[in-house]
Amino acid sequence: MAGPMHVLPKNVGWIEVICGPMFSGKTEELIRRLKRAELGQQRVQIFKPSIDRRYGEGQIVSHSEQRLDSTSIERAEELLEHLRPDTQVVGIDEVQFFGADAVRIVERLADRGLRVIVAGLDQDYRGVPFDPMPQLLAVAEYITKELAVCVVCGNPAHRSQRLAADGRRILVGARGAYEARCRACFRPEGDAAPVEAPAQADLPLAAGSAVPEAAR
Repeated sequence: MAGPMHVLPKNVGWIEVICGPMFSGKTEELIRRLKRAELGQQRVQIFKPSIDRRYGEGQIVSHSEQRLDSTSIERAEELLEHLRPDTQVVGIDEVQFFGADAVRIVERLADRGLRVIVAGLDQDYRGVPFDPMPQLLAVAEYITKELAVCVVCGNPAHRSQRLAADGRRILVGARGAYEARCRACFRPEGDAAPVEAPAQADLPLAAGSAVPEAAR
């Protein structure tokens, strides 16, 4: 039996959300889609929060070192100020750092007829939904949930384990500050030392909601 048919939007904008924990390939997938749009001769603009300086200010960079030039901004509203009149596709990395205003701005762009692709964490270091990602998931046409691999037991991981004893919700970091963990190995109170791997059956990696290939 053939799979479900995805009807692509025509003459209208839409929103794509790529979410998941750290080290799950969110930025890598964002870059892949944006590169395909550029190969299709579409005019692309990319934005990132200025708070994220892990790999420099002028690029979005995946953990696998894939890069694309971007514009760093502090507030979601600045995106409208920097948007070029001929832009067709907008990419936004680490969208969770822009707060509630991101939802309104992203919807305005889609209402203008732009394809908007955002990537970000859907849970914070406590395993709590990371606003504004739940709201973006609710208004998006296409959703992809990426999973990482648990560093403790090897199962599919959907949470970001903070290793430092720090109670701030926003703490930008990479390897050494966070690990990908599954539900059983995750410690919401923080974990500065590895935990013993639980006895679990192997689970298959789950795929997120598929984005139509022509829209990638």
